[in-house]
Formats: sequence, C-alpha cells, structure tokens
Amino acid sequence: MTKPHILSMKRRTFNKLITAGAVGALSAGGFSCSQSNTKKTAKKPALMHVGCQRGDVTIKELEFKARHGIKNIDGKAPNLIQGVGWDLDDAKLRKHRAARYGISIDAYHLPLSSAGIDRVSVPHIMLGKSPERDHEIEMIQQMISVAGQTGVRALLYNTTILPVVRTERTSGRGNATYSTWDESKGLDQSKELTRAGVVDADTIFERISYFLERVIPVAEEYKVQLGNHIADPPLPAGFRGITRWNSPNIFEGIKRYSNLSDSPYHGFNLCLGSAMEGMKDPDKEIHEVIRYVGGKNQIFNVHMRNIKGGWGMFQEVYPDNGDVNFFNVIRSLRDVEYKHMIMPDHVPKHNDDPDDSQGFAFCYGYLAALINAANTEVA
Repeated sequence: MTKPHILSMKRRTFNKLITAGAVGALSAGGFSCSQSNTKKTAKKPALMHVGCQRGDVTIKELEFKARHGIKNIDGKAPNLIQGVGWDLDDAKLRKHRAARYGISIDAYHLPLSSAGIDRVSVPHIMLGKSPERDHEIEMIQQMISVAGQTGVRALLYNTTILPVVRTERTSGRGNATYSTWDESKGLDQSKELTRAGVVDADTIFERISYFLERVIPVAEEYKVQLGNHIADPPLPAGFRGITRWNSPNIFEGIKRYSNLSDSPYHGFNLCLGSAMEGMKDPDKEIHEVIRYVGGKNQIFNVHMRNIKGGWGMFQEVYPDNGDVNFFNVIRSLRDVEYKHMIMPDHVPKHNDDPDDSQGFAFCYGYLAALINAANTEVA
C-alpha cells in the first residue's frame, strides 16, 4: 500500500513536470513566458481587436469573416464616380450589408495605393503636377465626406511613386511560398527611372505636405482618421531615381512624417511588416516605433505581417515563425492603449489554398489568441 506522503510527493513532481512542459510549449510557439514577462504590470486590458482588409461585402466573404469572429473590417471601397469620388448610396448599402452579419466597416482605402503612380487613378498627387493634382485632391475630399456620412472611422492610403518591389518567391514550410526581397538580386531594377524622374526625400515630403494641408481640414470636419502606410519596402536612396520618404532610415522617416501635422486625424496605417523590412534588428526596433507613434495616438490601423530578415533581405512569413515575437508586439500595442484593428494583410501562398482562405483563417485565430494571452497579464 502506497503511503500518503509518497502520493503527495508524486503529485507535486507530476505538477512540476506538467508546468514545465506547458511553459516550454508556449515558448516554442513564440510566447515569451520568462519570469519578467509574466508579472502583471498592465494597467488596462488590450483594447484592440482582429480585423481584415481582404474581400468585398459579398455573402461568401461576410460569412467567412463572421465564422472566424471578425467583426471589424477595412472594406472594399464604394463604387467610383469618375471625376467626382465615391457613390454615397453604394457606401450606405455596403455598411448595411456588413451590419447584417454583425460586421462594421471601420475603414476604406483611398485610391492612393501601394501600386505606384502607374497603377492608381490619382497619380498626380505624388507626381506633384498641378492643376491635375488639385482636381484629384478634390476627389479625395469628397471621399472623406462619404466616409464621414456613413460612419467609417478611417481612410488608409499610401504616398508612393514606386510600387511594391520584390524578387522571386522563396519556399517555406509545408511547401508554401513566401514573398521575398533580396536586394542583391534586385539591383538590376534599380537603374530604370520612373516617369517621375529623380525625386529626393525632401521633394516627396513637399508633395505629401501639399496633399495633407488640403485634406486634413476636411478629415477634421467629418471626424475621419487618415492613416498612411509605410512605403513597401524601404529601399536605398535613389532606387530607380526615388528616395522613399521612409528610407533609408525608417524610424527617422516615420518621425518626420508624424510631425507634419498635430491634427488628431493625421497618423498611420502602421504596417509592421513594411516597417520591419527597413530594420537591422526588427525584434527590438519595432517597439521603438510603436511607442513613438502610439504615444502620440497616431496609430489608426495595424498590419500584423511577420518577416524573416530585415533591411536588404526578407521573407514575408506566417505570424508565428518570423524573427519578431508578436506576443511582445501585442504587449506594446496594449501598453500604448491602441484600440483599433490588427489584421493580416499578406499571407504565404500554397496551391491548395488558391484564395488564401486557409492562411487568413490561421492568422485570425493566432492574432485573437495573442490578444487573449496579453489580457491574462492585466493586473
């Protein structure tokens, strides 16, 4: 017959082993559970929620999001009326369709996209060409008014001349492929000028300022946040004749952009992936960016895209297997009291997942779990 004190010792030993195993499993999965990180130091719970910028307000897309617990989205923009702006009636219809599934359209993308000047409907804003850009800005002003009239919180945009730049895709886990940039292989792209010619960073900022001076007052009138996306990726100065506003020093570019206006409606669509692409130590440096712009309440949306690598060479990977600990990123966002959407924007590709549904579903669940885990630390 086993003695009671021996049973008690066995239970204690078993519990220690289970606890050690659980901690090890969490650490292996990207959650940091060191003693310093498990202290309950947060004053408030995480206010952020998982969102998405993928898809239209079709029944298929809305049901997909609702099944995965997505209640807030950056929706496909309303129909465009050429020379005018967005169709207000279509915008109202889109809000109504989403609301039927308990989903709020929190944001739209302005036609200033990451595709660069050759693939946007309003190229002259970043070309700096008047009077064409003035008419384009009038259209943007009308779009802001439509957003305000339909309860859309934010409008997201890019201020780029160059498009997104990548080299060939590379292989990843489960035979997925990763969007990749290898500067050594992309040097052959660097000499061909765009139709914008040679444009330095100061000129880029002048054109951005011209735009902001005319749209921020309208945003303030309609209480619509304007969030700019980091140019993707940060590149060496003079690449194809262009020095991006956030290159080559990503943090200095962000601070300069941040200080263009003190309006509460001026800020960032903070793409973590694009920011980290310009860093030498992304796992450390990204927190400095979050604290800086978050401390000024200038984060209006967050793209949770993880990478392997950094400046000059990176792969876009799944959120759990990049070089950046996303649990610590959630902690930083929580601690600056960020209260809007965090969302996957790019996911790895696989032939068995042609519309990326599997990739996005994984990201939704992973990000939701990170928020829940961060809330366990709240005092």
